[in-house]
Amino acid sequence: MTAVARLRPMVTADLADVLALERELFPDDPWTAEMFAEEVVQPPGSRLYLVAEAAAANDGRPEMAGYAGMMFAPGGGQADVLTIAVAPGCWGRGIGSALLGALLRAARDHDCGEVFLEVREDNPRARGLYLRRGFEEIGVRRGYYQPSGVDAIVMRKDLLR
Repeated sequence: MTAVARLRPMVTADLADVLALERELFPDDPWTAEMFAEEVVQPPGSRLYLVAEAAAANDGRPEMAGYAGMMFAPGGGQADVLTIAVAPGCWGRGIGSALLGALLRAARDHDCGEVFLEVREDNPRARGLYLRRGFEEIGVRRGYYQPSGVDAIVMRKDLLR
């Protein structure tokens, strides 16, 4: 399915919309404004943050459909998906897949041979996306998400295959 969103780099001006979506989707353990502000200004060689904008709303302003972030390990070879979020009203439109695809292309462009991520054990939608895109479940981090105490499933994708 083709995404009905435009992907672009996240900028500081996006943070209000990003934080609103973050709190909606992850009410128990959202990233803070400080965390996002610090991440979005990291050097391009170490981080990539993207925003997905849906078609313009009635007021002509694009709607925040989702966002994603990745960290590239110093020295190369490995990348970590830090976050992917899609607005509930945009679920099922391929936006999460488009964001993940863009992150994986960036990892390849940074000569990474593998990508890791953690996903909430109680998030079957995200787990399904990652499995469809070739990630394998390789471990569990008990009580990783705080304060909820939900386990994280650790996943890995080999980019060299």
